[in-house]
Amino acid sequence: MKLQITGLVLGLTLALAAQAETSSTAATPTIVLKAAHLFDGASGKLSAPGVLVIQGQRIIGVGAAAAIPADSRVIDLGDATLLPGYIDAHTHITFDHEDNWAKGFYEGMLRFPVEQSFHAARNARVTLQAGVTTARDVGASDFIDVALRNAINAGLTEGPRLLVAGHSIGSTGGHCDNSPFPPERVKPSGPIEGVCNGPEECRAAVRYQMKWGADVIKICASGGVLSESDPVDVPQLTPAELSAIMTEAHAWGRKVAAHSHGDLAAKLAVEAGVDSIEHGSFLQPPTLQLMKQKGVYLVPTRMTQLWVLDKADSYPPKIGAKARAAALAHDAMFKNALKIGVPIAFGTDAAVYPHGINAQEFGDMVDLGMSPAAALLSSSQGSAKLLGIDADTGTLEIGKAADVVAVPGDVLQNIRATETPTLVMKQGVIVRGGE
Repeated sequence: MKLQITGLVLGLTLALAAQAETSSTAATPTIVLKAAHLFDGASGKLSAPGVLVIQGQRIIGVGAAAAIPADSRVIDLGDATLLPGYIDAHTHITFDHEDNWAKGFYEGMLRFPVEQSFHAARNARVTLQAGVTTARDVGASDFIDVALRNAINAGLTEGPRLLVAGHSIGSTGGHCDNSPFPPERVKPSGPIEGVCNGPEECRAAVRYQMKWGADVIKICASGGVLSESDPVDVPQLTPAELSAIMTEAHAWGRKVAAHSHGDLAAKLAVEAGVDSIEHGSFLQPPTLQLMKQKGVYLVPTRMTQLWVLDKADSYPPKIGAKARAAALAHDAMFKNALKIGVPIAFGTDAAVYPHGINAQEFGDMVDLGMSPAAALLSSSQGSAKLLGIDADTGTLEIGKAADVVAVPGDVLQNIRATETPTLVMKQGVIVRGGE
């Protein structure tokens, strides 16, 4: 008798659950997006007309032949192109942009983390409104990026889906370290803050970031432009340190992104097993060939190179000189990368420039010889695969997350249309346009 009652209760529970799920699905409105064109992010071509049928968070129909339920909400965008939401593989959403380099750097350091988190939430909203539905945040202070990711996932604030790194990892005095403040006034950073010396400290630094929620590990393999004390192209981690970082991160299933302007630094990181090289200003053809051979992505952050070149005279002299050298070398490097066929992922280095203009990267890459379709694919294919999320998003296909951007006209004829989205949808929710 007890078994019969238990079975009856279980059966009733399952029936009620199934009924609730059916009712929930039925209550979820179907949204149909129509436009003159559709770029699916997979074929590299436009189709016409553009039609997407969305139920809840997912795409359930694509193209003119898609079935449209009678009670659907239809949004006709006219002469526009439907695109996959942009995936920016290199951002710093928790930091603020400030044209005055010194003011921006020091003001951010003097805020309490809770206060800076409000700035981060604002930056996240601006980024999403610009069409970036997924972003990889590659370096923050005080684990604000982890908190922001969690808040977005919990629906407490609005922003892109985030993959975060915690603190960037690098050596004392390097690009991932603080500026050379007097040590009696500003406590020097250690492994918890990502600063390490020797393989075991670097292994600990990786473990600390993962302990507190990092999805990806970011390292500074070479010097940087906007840091004061380091040459821009010199290696800052030894082969033994790099090996410890890669081994530990990959054992935990985390990918490693390496900031590297310098050629030798990038080569050492690639040989150690890194997953992507960020910036890559001074990379030479043999290193680019090695990257292609090993499937290591280049995240060129082209628009940031142009930004710092334009602002070079406003920086301290040492930083200005590095900005000019890196930006000028970047032209030839990018053209060589295209010629060699290095896999490229869309990434912008947001915060070096004002948040919300991320899509300029598409046009800036096209200006250097990339085709408009290839530039768009660097997000939908390149960044999606680099971030390991291509099974869920990046393309406009049935079953994928409804991450969608609409831009005016034919995007392959005017790649700069990506900078003025008329509609942005993240996981089935319209966050811009659609009135």
